[in-house]
Amino acid sequence: MAGKVKPIPDGFHTITAHLVVGGAGRAIDFYKTAFGAEELFRMPGPDGQSVMHGEIKIGDSVVMICDEFPEMCRGPKTIGGSPVTLHLYVADADASFNRAVKAGCEVTMPLQDMFWGDRYGKLRDPFGHEWSIATHKEDLTPEQIGERAAAAFGGCGQ
Repeated sequence: MAGKVKPIPDGFHTITAHLVVGGAGRAIDFYKTAFGAEELFRMPGPDGQSVMHGEIKIGDSVVMICDEFPEMCRGPKTIGGSPVTLHLYVADADASFNRAVKAGCEVTMPLQDMFWGDRYGKLRDPFGHEWSIATHKEDLTPEQIGERAAAAFGGCGQ
């Protein structure tokens, strides 16, 4: 008899992103190039070409991915964009950001030092998903962040 099954499988966290895209196989390959993803699993769909379920690992986090199945799930390009951003903390934001841009991501917010203590920028991948990349550079108190935010926004909110 098998041992007790863990409610959260090894390698997963409590929350796991699950991306829906048109062209999941291409997206998996793109994420390998752009973000250094490792492909963990790919289950083909009924047509043998689509991806019914895939898993990639970026850093220490698993991301699930599948093709669009219009009767059940649609990707951001089909629905006109996504309000969700996937946030990556990395050791070198500049190198990771530049790698993603070189692979084909569109810059939506240039990489810069932010008032909350991160070097931070935003991208959109060719499949319509939004990504932010950051390196944490300073540990700040909420008061320090508030002061810097007020300065960054010209005193708004004071």
